[in-house]
Amino acid sequence: MAAPAPRPPGLCCCRKGSAAGPETPPAPPPPPEPPPDVASASSSQLFSLRHLHLGLELRPEARALAGCLVLELCALRPQPRALIWWLDPELTYGNAKPFVFTQGHSVCNRSFFPCFDTPAVKCTYSATVKAPAGIQVLMSATQSSYLEEEGVYQFYMEYPVPAYLVALVAGDLIHADIGPRSRVWAEPCLLPTAISKLSGIVERWLTAAESLYGPYIWGRYDIVFLPPSFPIVAMENPCLTFIISSILESDEFLIIDVIHEVAHSWFGNAVTNATWEEMWLSEGLATYAQRRITTETYGAAFTCLETAFRLDALHRQMKLLGEDNPVSKLQVKLEPGVNPSNLMNLFTYEKGYCFVYYLSQLCGDPRHFDSFLRAYIEKYKFTSVVAQDLLDSFLNFFPELKEQCVESKAGLEFERWLNATGPPLAEPDLSQGSSLTRPVETLFKLWTTEPLDSVAAASSVDLTKWRTFQTVLFLDRLLDGSPLPHEVIKKLSECYSSQLDSMNAEIRIRWLQIVVRNDYYPDLYKVRRFLENQMSRMYTIPLYEDLCTGTLKSFALEIFYQTQNQLHPNLRKTIQQILSQGLNPLPAIDTTAVTTDTPAMVLEDKVSEATNGAISLRDVNVSA
Repeated sequence: MAAPAPRPPGLCCCRKGSAAGPETPPAPPPPPEPPPDVASASSSQLFSLRHLHLGLELRPEARALAGCLVLELCALRPQPRALIWWLDPELTYGNAKPFVFTQGHSVCNRSFFPCFDTPAVKCTYSATVKAPAGIQVLMSATQSSYLEEEGVYQFYMEYPVPAYLVALVAGDLIHADIGPRSRVWAEPCLLPTAISKLSGIVERWLTAAESLYGPYIWGRYDIVFLPPSFPIVAMENPCLTFIISSILESDEFLIIDVIHEVAHSWFGNAVTNATWEEMWLSEGLATYAQRRITTETYGAAFTCLETAFRLDALHRQMKLLGEDNPVSKLQVKLEPGVNPSNLMNLFTYEKGYCFVYYLSQLCGDPRHFDSFLRAYIEKYKFTSVVAQDLLDSFLNFFPELKEQCVESKAGLEFERWLNATGPPLAEPDLSQGSSLTRPVETLFKLWTTEPLDSVAAASSVDLTKWRTFQTVLFLDRLLDGSPLPHEVIKKLSECYSSQLDSMNAEIRIRWLQIVVRNDYYPDLYKVRRFLENQMSRMYTIPLYEDLCTGTLKSFALEIFYQTQNQLHPNLRKTIQQILSQGLNPLPAIDTTAVTTDTPAMVLEDKVSEATNGAISLRDVNVSA
């Protein structure tokens, strides 16, 4: 059964003495007991923690930590390198008020509050947060209230969740309803765009997901858009998805990223991987569910196009890292002291997806597999599992497949799927997307076949009529082939550069990378203009990496010193490290406010270090 719809997280509806709500927060219901038959060897019976309470204060006045607000956790004072993100007003879109958010995935919330920071342990939680007037506080909770006279928010999460799913955001945020159980939160200047992009369709996605995998158990599905400093694309915090505001510019990327987080409501939030060494149990299943939802709502051709784009990126990453790289395993061994987020890569998502897709094909009909996943969720919800739990349940649900010993089929053994390095053992049939992918392949061949017939290439397709994923797939393939002959890049610019200027940032970033990798000086001013207006690491880092890999370091350095003050300190530090490679030490920059890079940042830095900048954030593009 679906849980009764609670109040939305962070809604200022329960003002003291108001008819809109009670004078005191509602008494929290007892946490649901997990089913007795779902324990696994590495799941949460190893520890006992039933409920966690946080007492937080966002202090408005006084002590500043490198110009940022201070958060106090009862008697605990945050460490200088704590992974809580403080933004001065000038680092927000509205430039009006300070902003703070947390990002717990994978093991960052240990610097936010004392906890068993492992996905094997789940508990309910409550929080009391005091904030200055004019600051809206939200948390990933099923119930909330606001005592206006005291400036106190109270939150309660009635279902057990792992520590990494406890999230807080506070700032100049307002909201609008976009469906019967959904609303968007954003800075005032962004709210109209958020409404226009998402009004009505989130409920459509939730309904489609429920038809596949059972009731949505979290009550609300709200979305909060965060400033460009948010270190990853999106995060599936229960009841309150965090998503970077930059993605609002691209409709199709926004759709895919939000649907992916919707899918996590079942795969990852309700049923969680018990160990970070098996992160694919959340990400691979969520990616599969995301594509089932898009197939139901947008058709198989669109789903196949998006899958082709992602699998291209997977093969690009594999080529750069090498097929024998241990991070390409689904069951990665986590060495002591290694941040689990260093393992977050496209193998976790796309190789995991391919394995789940393979399991669905063994059933003969994807709807039979939907029925299995629905039963899997019902059996294991509110617990943490290992891969063997999933695979045993699969074989028990389909006894005829167990009799056929499908788990031991030569070359496709389940154990080999989990522990072999390299590419997926099988990939999905994407022929249903050929109406969208074939034009991309045709255009790419026209531009890369010698001798070049630029007239035929230019007249064959109108890019303005293509879907975003078609255009980025085409540009990615040009990027893979760069540097291109000078005649080709010159004609490409003449044909497409002005068209691409009016398209979204996911398209423009790829064209500008082509410009940089080909040292095409006539379009360099567009690179400067782009970096002068972008504050998000998902767009700035790829360009700086490409600029510094080639002959344009001095150009990159000049832009950086002109724009550094509008960048978050963490991003400034990362770009400074990129610029410093192979150069004399850069002039000192004030880094007193710089905290340790988040896991997504660590991944970018480690990967780019290992491959001389060949892999950029666009190749990883992780949405937790």
